[in-house]
Amino acid sequence: MPQSQFLLMKDRRFLPLFVTQFLGAFHDNLFKNAMIILVVYQLASQLGLDAKTQALMSTAAAATLVFPFFIFSATAGQLADSFPKHKVIRVVKLVELGIAALGITALVSESIPLMYVTIFALGTHSAFFSPCKYSILPEHLKNNELIGGNALLNTGTFLAILLGTIFGISLMSLSFGTIAISSLIAVVALGGYVASLYIPAGAAALEPTPFNPNPVSETRSVLKYTFSQHRDVVLSLLGKGWFFCVGSMFLSQFPNYVKISLQAQESILTLFTVLFSIGIGIGGLFNNKLLHGKVAATYVPLAALGLTAFSLDLYMATSYVVHNADQTLMSLGQFVSHLAHWRIILDVCLVSVFGGLFVVPLTAILQERTPAETRARIMAGSAITDSLFMVLSAAICATLLSASWDVQEIFLAFGLANIAVAIYICGLLPDYLFKTLLQVCFKIFYRVEVKGLENVEKAGKRAVIVGNHGSLLDPPLLAAFLPGRPMFAINTQVAMWWWVKPFLRLVDAFPLDPTNPYSIKSLIHEVEKDRQIVIFPEGRLSSTGSLMKIYDGPGLIADKADAMILPVRLDGVQYTGFTRLRGKVPFKRFPKITITFLEPVKFKIDENLKGKSRRAASSRQLYDVMETMMMETSNRKQTLWESLLKAQDLSGSGFAIVEDVDFSPLTYGKLISKAKVLGAHLARSISFSENVGVMLPNSAGSVVSFFALQAIGAVPAMLNFTAGTHAVLASCKNAQVKTLITSRRFIEAAHLEEMVEILSQNVRILYLEDVAENIGVVDKVRGLLFAKQEKTSPQNPAVILFTSGSEGSPKGVVLSHENLIANIIQLSCRVSFNQRDIVFNCLPMFHSFGLTGGTLLPILSGIRTFLYPNPLHIKIVPELVYA
Repeated sequence: MPQSQFLLMKDRRFLPLFVTQFLGAFHDNLFKNAMIILVVYQLASQLGLDAKTQALMSTAAAATLVFPFFIFSATAGQLADSFPKHKVIRVVKLVELGIAALGITALVSESIPLMYVTIFALGTHSAFFSPCKYSILPEHLKNNELIGGNALLNTGTFLAILLGTIFGISLMSLSFGTIAISSLIAVVALGGYVASLYIPAGAAALEPTPFNPNPVSETRSVLKYTFSQHRDVVLSLLGKGWFFCVGSMFLSQFPNYVKISLQAQESILTLFTVLFSIGIGIGGLFNNKLLHGKVAATYVPLAALGLTAFSLDLYMATSYVVHNADQTLMSLGQFVSHLAHWRIILDVCLVSVFGGLFVVPLTAILQERTPAETRARIMAGSAITDSLFMVLSAAICATLLSASWDVQEIFLAFGLANIAVAIYICGLLPDYLFKTLLQVCFKIFYRVEVKGLENVEKAGKRAVIVGNHGSLLDPPLLAAFLPGRPMFAINTQVAMWWWVKPFLRLVDAFPLDPTNPYSIKSLIHEVEKDRQIVIFPEGRLSSTGSLMKIYDGPGLIADKADAMILPVRLDGVQYTGFTRLRGKVPFKRFPKITITFLEPVKFKIDENLKGKSRRAASSRQLYDVMETMMMETSNRKQTLWESLLKAQDLSGSGFAIVEDVDFSPLTYGKLISKAKVLGAHLARSISFSENVGVMLPNSAGSVVSFFALQAIGAVPAMLNFTAGTHAVLASCKNAQVKTLITSRRFIEAAHLEEMVEILSQNVRILYLEDVAENIGVVDKVRGLLFAKQEKTSPQNPAVILFTSGSEGSPKGVVLSHENLIANIIQLSCRVSFNQRDIVFNCLPMFHSFGLTGGTLLPILSGIRTFLYPNPLHIKIVPELVYA
């Protein structure tokens, strides 16, 4: 729900109605629970009521509250359609004042018959208020506010039920409980009436139907109309009613269960009621998060199974209850002190969570898939059905209690009955169950994250979904997380594999024979029927980890069917064991998988192109879409140092990544530890974001120095020492370099003593050999534990490169971390490579391609890199490459 919808709580169009319904629901539950506590815990001993009679009286109270919904909902719907709804609400709330007076009299006089009359009157009041509540919303709210308004109303109802239950149980348990409850009832009823006076006027129906004063015939008419709706509406109606049957059973039997089965005090009843009410809300919120606001029954089968499992476990857990040795009722502290009792608490909580997961989407389906002009009658029919199921629940409970059943045995009976319901639902929605189970498994083992799911809806009903194909997990991943039931194009030979056949029964599969042109035509016709179809344009599992050959079939289908192209990137699957990349990419047992849906695109092809030319044009555009997808879904928002650490996590700290002419390979672990130690030492004299000159040949030491500067947030200025002294001096001046890192060994081998002597007049020269001598054990320990004090942003400068100076002084080019990472990603989108490859880089690191393509690309991608200092050794280089 958008955050802006909470602004409705400040709007007169909504707030008075919210307060009115909140106080009404609070009143109902306050009185009902106060009466139950008064009868079960106080009057029972005075009147000599046995346990069975107490249980029957609690059950009768619940039935009495809901019975009016069954007989008066249809009549209430007529009133809501025939008169201004705000006036009907005011009359109903005015009547509530009289009901409150009746209830106070019943509590003070401790008259049980009068209490039941009051509960019946409260139920009648709620039955007449309910249709007005839901049908007046469209008159006051805009279309884009209805979902938020309904969500707030439902949340308020659950909160009112919870608070009414808590106050009813807690206050009545006090010595002055009757006075406290009576006073609160009077205030709540008066507040509800006052709030109703501020509800804005609402008009009656334009064409009111003839009023039928006979509630029996009108109820029959409404039910007949309701059950003539579409099958999914009717099934949702029945499913919702079954939940109210089970839920009302639990709520009505909790008092008996707590006192008789658990032998516990009222505080335990309060705990269970709170857990049950909160659990329903949590289940609904969780469902909304899982479905991202979509209206679907995806998790209903799983919820039905969960509801069954924990209802049965609640029965079994009761056998392990530890009663007080002196047969006194357990306090809350005594109850939670036993580990076995925590199992009961967990069962109660999970029953309600799965209940919320079960009923919320069914209610949403009823609201969304019914005609607006008759929605009030259908919702009235739903209320009647719910009431019928709750009365049925109360009747079953009363019958079983009369037959001397224990309360936990009633839990067992309803749990067993729910098995049949769960099996039936799973049979109706096998694909939903399949999707749910797959999603649960994938999220547990692979921590799957889905991004851009809203783009699936943007693509429309007619779309070709194209994705990279790096793993055998790709089809089940998309089947699990794509909304609805898209069609999968699958090779006819693959469709014959024994382990693929069970999967095909749970999705819409289209066997595609690539050698038969009529298969493509048939697939085009399917897409033209407004179908979404999933195709992997590579036609096979990737053997490189990058994009391979893109076949033109998906582009042709999208062009001929006038469909949108929806690109989807599956990242992380290449590291699983379900690929053809073993030994080519790092293997992770359970890597994190990310599914990213990009914005849908429509091909723009010249209408004059026909035949092969048009097919070639669609193929080129499809490849551009796939390449852009790989680029856009890669993480550019990271620094070079962060990328290095991630590369180590992926490939392992023991992976040899850099080697030079000394033939002493550096692993990721050694490279990072050396860079940390050197960086910690350099940080004593080099400040954050300072430009530091680097004049070193291609070597492991040069890579260590480069990343040491990255670790402390300094910016390496890669000096072109082949350009001459004047050019290097100009580069240092332009980049404001105060410190230059080099090596005595390099200076001597390259005969650069004169250049260094001139540079030393303006720049501090720092020799790596001298630094190594000054780093002791303490410095190494401090360096390994070193952590940067300031956070480097991906938009901050990462390196400074210089032109050759052929047109005068060298010009500096500042590249950010994001620039360099983007270049690396672009290269990886075009060039296929894997961990079996070795990059031989003889281009100097002051060269743009020598740094990006020859050094950073392989090191940050887990590709072993050999650095050679001189590209002019045309005889040695080929021999080293061959070796």
